[in-house]
Amino acid sequence: MADRDKATDQMKLWKDGRGSQRPDVLTTGAGVPVGDKLNSMTAGPRGPLLVQDVVFTDEMAHFDRERIPERVVHAKGAGAFGYFEVTHDITRYCKAKVFEHVGKTTPIAVRFSTVAGESGSADTVRDPRGFAVKFYTDEGNWDLTGNNTPIFFIRDALLFPSFIHSQKRNPQTHVKDPDMVWDFWSLRPESLHQVSFLFSDRGIPAGYRHMNGYGSHTFKLVNAQGQSVYCKFHYKTDQGIKNLTVQEADRLASSDPDFSIRDLYNAISNGNFPSWTFYIQVMTFEQAENWKWNPFDLTKVWPHKDFPLIPVGRLVLNRNPVNYFAEVEQLAFDPSNMPPGVEPSPDKMLQGRLFSYPDTHRHRLGVNYLQLPVNCPYRTRVANYQRDGPMCMYDNQGGAPNYFPNSFSAPETQPRFIESKCKVSPDVARYNSADDDNVAQVRTFFTEVLNEAERERLCQNTAGHLKGAQLFIQKRVVQNLMAVHPDYGTGVQSLLDKYNAEGKKNTIHVYTRSGPSAVAAASKM
Repeated sequence: MADRDKATDQMKLWKDGRGSQRPDVLTTGAGVPVGDKLNSMTAGPRGPLLVQDVVFTDEMAHFDRERIPERVVHAKGAGAFGYFEVTHDITRYCKAKVFEHVGKTTPIAVRFSTVAGESGSADTVRDPRGFAVKFYTDEGNWDLTGNNTPIFFIRDALLFPSFIHSQKRNPQTHVKDPDMVWDFWSLRPESLHQVSFLFSDRGIPAGYRHMNGYGSHTFKLVNAQGQSVYCKFHYKTDQGIKNLTVQEADRLASSDPDFSIRDLYNAISNGNFPSWTFYIQVMTFEQAENWKWNPFDLTKVWPHKDFPLIPVGRLVLNRNPVNYFAEVEQLAFDPSNMPPGVEPSPDKMLQGRLFSYPDTHRHRLGVNYLQLPVNCPYRTRVANYQRDGPMCMYDNQGGAPNYFPNSFSAPETQPRFIESKCKVSPDVARYNSADDDNVAQVRTFFTEVLNEAERERLCQNTAGHLKGAQLFIQKRVVQNLMAVHPDYGTGVQSLLDKYNAEGKKNTIHVYTRSGPSAVAAASKM
């Protein structure tokens, strides 16, 4: 058994790490020693269970409640811990202490995930990957929640619930439904950029170590003089980009559905600590006013030739979680957690997430979720007027006043931490952004980023999934792709014609038979 990897051998390694230490005394949740954990207390050997068997009730009552609600999205993931180190000075852009000098290190937690699948789904499905980073800074936690793509499917947060519903299970059949998926995407052409990225080779990363990460949204950076710029965050893998073929992904989905989790765990256990180089892009307010595209549109990138990457530091992961539930399942990211010097932009999707993320955590984990050790901003002292609620785990701020203002030396506001000013004077309305150039950047991706072989695989992957949708939806998708580039649309259409002809032929073949042979033929389809 010497060839077993660290993840497979975890239980033995844990035992070996205890050396000659005797096993702990078994107790109840209240710490009371237990004498027998194999036999329930009954009235006689064949009698009924007794309510006074507190060993049983303590165990069963906890077991009945040990599952918390699954994340609606990003349900399955892997987590690890490490540090962020500043390698380049960007204080001219940002006053946040996390960047205050070259060489400064800050503890971090990172969670990687798939997006649409449940917690038991395979790691190798074609899906975006979540890439969320929690910086435990001197000024409170900074949560940079992003993906392995610099873009997203939609640009208005109002559409997010419908988008996620379309990717989940059919409400009647409870199976994944290509009609739902492609109907939504085809009715919202702004999804073309992300869909093209998703069905390219990068749609199936070879584990979490071999993919880039992006803050995706546009943020605002403020320096010590109060000057502001807009910003995007990037983290480029130092391990190099590596993707799985469709065949490799399908094989791993059955032979090792936890491939990405296992790969990350074993790499860190073996001392092969993964790292990413951290960059920013910067856009001035004047550039934002005059740029040809909306700089806050999450379906678009900022071209590197116009807004070059500026190196900042590196992320290193060097510790696996001690317990998955405590440190990964309960790990909660909130993009509204931003230290002084980092602020939101008018990005509609970011604005929506500022509310939805903490609201979700209060549902999943409780109002005091920030007191959980993995979420606690332990490098600063929390002092506010929030009190009580389920699972308050600390002193509840003792006897300090729970109202503000007050006259008794309780926490005071600090004017130096007031957010930067911005001028807003447009008309309040529901502005339609559906027609905001949905194809130009997708055309660049198709013609300039991908080579001929990659374009061919993109068409194959797209058609292979789209063939499950109804013909009128296929037609609408192809029309959208034709608007990007004729080769894109015709490449997918020619494959769909082949699939549809094969399907029609097989259908005719089945239904011209009769009797048991027809049933047998149909069962093989």
